Amino acid sequence: MNKDERVGKKEEIKGKIKEKVGHAVGNPDLEERGENEARAGKAQHDFGTAKRNLGEAIEEIGEKIKK
Repeated sequence: MNKDERVGKKEEIKGKIKEKVGHAVGNPDLEERGENEARAGKAQHDFGTAKRNLGEAIEEIGEKIKK
C-alpha cells in the first residue's frame, strides 16, 4: 500500500464519519462536507491503487525483458 492509498483511505473514513455525525445531529452542511471528503478520499485511494498496479506491471515487464 502506498502513501496515496493510505492517506486516501484515512480521508475516506474521516469523511464517512463526518457524514454520519452530520446526519445524526441534523447538520446538512457537515453531512455534505463529509460526503465530499469521503469521495475525495476514495478518489485518492483509487489513484494510489492504479499507480501501484502500474508500477507492478512495469516491474513485471522489466523482469521478463531481463530473461
